[in-house]
Amino acid sequence: MSEVVAEPAAEEADWSSATDSDLLEGVAPEARTQWQLFRRRFFRHKAAMFGLFMLLVLVVCCYGARWIAPDAKNAQDLLRTPEGPSWSHPFGIDQLGRDYLTEVLYAGQISLSIGLGVGALSAILGSIIGAVAGYFGSWRDVTLMRVTDFFLVVPQIAILAVALQFFGSSPLVIIVVLSGLFWMAIARVVRGQVLALKEKEFVEAARASGASDARIIIRTILPNLVGIISVATTIAMAGAIIAESTLSFLGFGVQRPDTSWGNMLSDARGLVGTDQSFLIYFPGLMLLAVVLSVNFIGDGLRDALDPQGQSG
Repeated sequence: MSEVVAEPAAEEADWSSATDSDLLEGVAPEARTQWQLFRRRFFRHKAAMFGLFMLLVLVVCCYGARWIAPDAKNAQDLLRTPEGPSWSHPFGIDQLGRDYLTEVLYAGQISLSIGLGVGALSAILGSIIGAVAGYFGSWRDVTLMRVTDFFLVVPQIAILAVALQFFGSSPLVIIVVLSGLFWMAIARVVRGQVLALKEKEFVEAARASGASDARIIIRTILPNLVGIISVATTIAMAGAIIAESTLSFLGFGVQRPDTSWGNMLSDARGLVGTDQSFLIYFPGLMLLAVVLSVNFIGDGLRDALDPQGQSG
């Protein structure tokens, strides 16, 4: 009798253990890399996806203006009078008889190039200065941070106007000058993070293995700051586009024959309240769309790279 009872008990134990094992295997979390976690969070961020889509559309349309624009750049027809948006001219016709959609798209090439160029250059400059100051400390930290503080307190618009008057107002000069005034925030953020990271075990291990200071900074510390630098870069891009537009509106930015959204606004500033006020709306809407898109992408990057975020 005992043998008969023992067999089902053994079978029940085997089934129970097998079932528990199967359940544990079924609910075991799938291991994901940091890149997979970032991608999952970023692509679930609705505002970032909207901003990325809108920015990509603007970039494709502006840099593809040669194939998308209805007319050639600066194709004037002085016999045509200014007219509002229509099916044949979606953005209307300006005072020189040009298709305004064409001019807006070609002007976007300059404005977007300045924003992207300033974002990239200021990120590189700020990352280098911040990393050197935070890692080495001592007099190098003090000197670099006092230089950073000096650039933070100077009136930027006045410095930009004087520099552009002296060096010229080509898009390349504008990128270099704006980058010289947009790296400070990135440098301060990177310095603070490097001060925290340089005492970590993995940095000590790299130092103990004989790695040089340059290798530790470039290969060990900076890769851990990609998220913070990316967010700061998007902020710099948005700020650069606004600053260029402000300078062009004041007459110190991009000069003819080059055109940007800023000097298009400057040319149309006397048309407020007239039947030609559409010449203000469209470049202004392009600026608004780009700045919002970049800010949405920055918010998405910040949330996706937040170490306190959920693994999703």
